[in-house]
This record gives sequence, structure tokens and C-alpha cells, in this order.
Amino acid sequence: MLGSKERVFNIFQGKNTDHLPLMPITMQLACDLVNRKYYDYAKDYNVLVEGQLAVVEEFEFDHVSCISDPGREAADCGASIVFKPDSPPAIDNQSPLLADKTKLAGLVIPDVLGGGRMHDRVKAAALFKQKLGNDKIIEGWVEGPCAEGADLRGISGTKNIMMDFYEDPGFVHDLFEFCTEMGLLFAKYQIEAGVDIIGVGDAAASLIGPKLYDEFVFPYEKKLIDGIHDMGSRVRLHICGNITDLLGSIKNLGCEMIDVDYPVDMLFAREKLGPEQVIAGNLNPVAVLQDSTPKQIYEVLEECHHQAGNNYIVAAGCEIPRGTPNENVRVLTDYAKSH
Repeated sequence: MLGSKERVFNIFQGKNTDHLPLMPITMQLACDLVNRKYYDYAKDYNVLVEGQLAVVEEFEFDHVSCISDPGREAADCGASIVFKPDSPPAIDNQSPLLADKTKLAGLVIPDVLGGGRMHDRVKAAALFKQKLGNDKIIEGWVEGPCAEGADLRGISGTKNIMMDFYEDPGFVHDLFEFCTEMGLLFAKYQIEAGVDIIGVGDAAASLIGPKLYDEFVFPYEKKLIDGIHDMGSRVRLHICGNITDLLGSIKNLGCEMIDVDYPVDMLFAREKLGPEQVIAGNLNPVAVLQDSTPKQIYEVLEECHHQAGNNYIVAAGCEIPRGTPNENVRVLTDYAKSH
């Protein structure tokens, strides 16, 4: 029987595995497993590590993840973050850091090891490495250029950046270049701390069409991904939402692993991404995984696997919601271990 790390690396390298790898995203569910408030999970790497280790113990996942929320880079840049007692922190859209675009010229990439929220994630990576060694895949995380750019511009998450594409394209290129350089530095310290794969979350990219994606987003995602590869790590691309029209370009990013969310037809995704690309997903996290019966979940997962074919990793389309019954989550484990 293969270890988790060998199992995942084997599928990345086109080698045989003993069964399907299992890499669902968990955050609030992990926090709830150890009966902690999400404020603590997002603010204290010790709590995050405790929660992820509980997930591994309970469900036998092949990985642990340093992800808690998308606001770490923005917070260290000086953005206002709203922390709530038991839900994920959010960017304060009432006072975005770059409401005035001219401030970008004076914005400096933060010191990743300066004691801020990025440093907390690096500490999580190091603690995972100390506790797990080479037993599990340790997953770091950075925000992609479009997502981070939207966080820094603010106003309902994406309104400003969407207007910028048309009104000030030069600014968008400068902003995405800044976000990419920051992401590379953040990834570097996580890799040095022991992560095996970097998740790149770029949710805002799902809201634009292929023309804007190819002009503004793809070049910076590609630079980020190539840079992570140059550091010796691997990449998991996670773009929530419907990326159907972007798949032809995403194929050329060279990611080891691409998450496919539930709005995307899995057969179409496989056709566009090609037979060699490793795909994860794409169960509806709420309607299927949270709200269905174990039997129904198994049937949907079986069909999803059938459509994806080989080079498939078991996961939901996005984060497993808190409140999902344990027996429903275990369907993923049982399916992966039997295929």
C-alpha cells in the first residue's frame, strides 16, 4: 500500500496508484471538528494545524492544507479585514486599500516573515512538516493575480477591477504584476517551510470571459505557476465557479492539478484539458455532499469519476461546507479507497 505522498506524486507523474488520491478542501469543517471558533482557526496557525490533523485522522485524506481564507496577503499589505467570531474573515469593502489607484505606486510587498498573517501561514506549514514529515501532502496557498487584485481594489469584491479592465488596462497590468511578485515571495517561504504543493486560488477569474482572461490574467497566472515550479514545488489551481470558457487556456498553464467546480461539465472539462491533466472535483458541495444521502453521493461521485476518467483526484467542487454529516464525507474516503 502506498503512502499518501507517493500516491499523489504518482498520479502527477502518470504512474500507477493503489487507489484514487483524496484531496477535498476543508476549512470550517476542520475547525468544527476540534470545537474551536473560526476566528481562532484563521488567526492562530496552531488551531489550523489541529483542525487539519483532525480531518486526516477522521477521514484519511491524503493532504493537509494551510488555507483558511483569501485575506492574508491583503491584510499584510494594509487592507482592512473584518474578523467575526465564528465565520471566515472578509475584506472590508467599505474601505478598500486601493480605492485610490495611485496608491499602487507606493505599495510595497510586505515582509512575509514579519509577524503578520502570511507569516502565520508559513508557521502552519512548518508545524505540519514537523508533525507529519513525509507522510501526507502538505498544501500551501497563495491568491492568484485576479483574486488578489480584486481584494485590493474592493467594492463588493470585484466591481472596481471589472471596470478597470476596460477603463485602465495599464493599471490592471501593474496591479497583477505586483500581486504575482507577492504571490511568488509568499510561495517561496511556504515551500522552504515544507509544503509539497501550492494551491493558487483565483476565484475572480471565473467572472470574466476568455478574451479578458487571455489578455490580463493568463500571463500572470502563468508567471506565478512557472515560478512555483522553478522553486521545486507543484501547483493546484482552484478557480471557483464556471470556468467552462477558460479551460482551453487553463490547459496551457502547466498545473499538476486543476480543481473543477460543479457548474462545469466534467466531460467537457476532460475534453478541453486533455487526458493527461489531473483533475479534482466536481461534486456540488451543498446540494450533493451536504444535503444528499450517502447512497446518492456515491452515485454522483461514481458518475463524476466516470466522466473524468483517469488522472482523477476525489474532491468536491469547492470547500466541504461546515455541517456536512460525517457519514457523507466518509463516502469520499470509501470511494477513493475502493477505486
